[in-house]
Amino acid sequence: MERFKNGQTRDPVKEMQRNLEEFGNRLNKFIRGWGSLTIIAIALGLYIISGFYVVGPGEKAVELLFGKQYSITGPGLHYRLPRPLMAQIVVDVSKVRRAEIGYRSDGSRTRSVPAESMMLTGDENLVDVQLSIQYIVNDPVKFLFGTENPENTLRTSAEVALRGAVSENTLDYTMAKGRADVQKSVEIRLQKLLNSYETGLQVTQARLLAVDPPSEVKEAFQDVVRASEDRERLIKEADGYSENLVLKARGEAQESIRQAEAYKVQRVIKAQGDAKRFSLLLDEYVKAPDVTRERLYFESVDKFLVPARKLVVEAPGSKIIQMLNLPDLTKTLEAPSVAGPDSAKLHERKGQ
Repeated sequence: MERFKNGQTRDPVKEMQRNLEEFGNRLNKFIRGWGSLTIIAIALGLYIISGFYVVGPGEKAVELLFGKQYSITGPGLHYRLPRPLMAQIVVDVSKVRRAEIGYRSDGSRTRSVPAESMMLTGDENLVDVQLSIQYIVNDPVKFLFGTENPENTLRTSAEVALRGAVSENTLDYTMAKGRADVQKSVEIRLQKLLNSYETGLQVTQARLLAVDPPSEVKEAFQDVVRASEDRERLIKEADGYSENLVLKARGEAQESIRQAEAYKVQRVIKAQGDAKRFSLLLDEYVKAPDVTRERLYFESVDKFLVPARKLVVEAPGSKIIQMLNLPDLTKTLEAPSVAGPDSAKLHERKGQ
């Protein structure tokens, strides 16, 4: 209790009781008037407004009427009757989901699950396979009501499909050449199983991350694979060398053929030119036989005597012979230029 200056005391408990009684009196007066109707109207408005809902991009909503599927709505603002009459379940149909078979990833680490990854091939060898599945929801109604747990169903179906595809092929084929075929086979088998179970899921990709023999014999299998790769490489190198030789031989053959054709054309053209020249000489000979005969004679002499090293003097007994040094004559004739008063006369004599 507090004491005031005038000597009176204050009791907080009694003051709070008086305030509560005053608030209750005012509330009773309000309810007796229009207050109850206002409260009912506000509650009813809130109940009606609760029927609005928003569907985001890449999502679909399944509206339920008394727990049964009523309609499917796309992205945007929608309205349905408030609960418990109607409800909606929103499903993300654009999200790419992933399932891991034979391994589990935890951040940057992955651990193998031998119970899922170890399986038999068609030639009765053990192989360790890890499979990654990517899928989306293509039918939200079947995804929600088709099966109890569609994602667990997908994991089980993926393991079944993988074991079926691996059991139809040999170990070498599954590890090397048939890797893409096994992936395609798993994708087709898995989609058939999902459709038969009405999961509403669509497989977008099935990818083999690892196809390895058991760890006890892994080194031996890697040696076999490396030897096979070396063999393929050597075969390709030999084929390339063979192809190079064949192309080179074909090129040389074509070159020889082109050269022969060019020589043939050249000989034909030369023969045609000689024939035409002979015809022209014949016409000139008919017109002037003596002149033509003499000109042909001089041309023949000039043609055959120019390469020969001959010395023609002006007359027998000429003193020029005494002045010539015959052993040095060859060198003199081969010099770039020969000067002398009688050098021009050496080729003037014709027909003597």
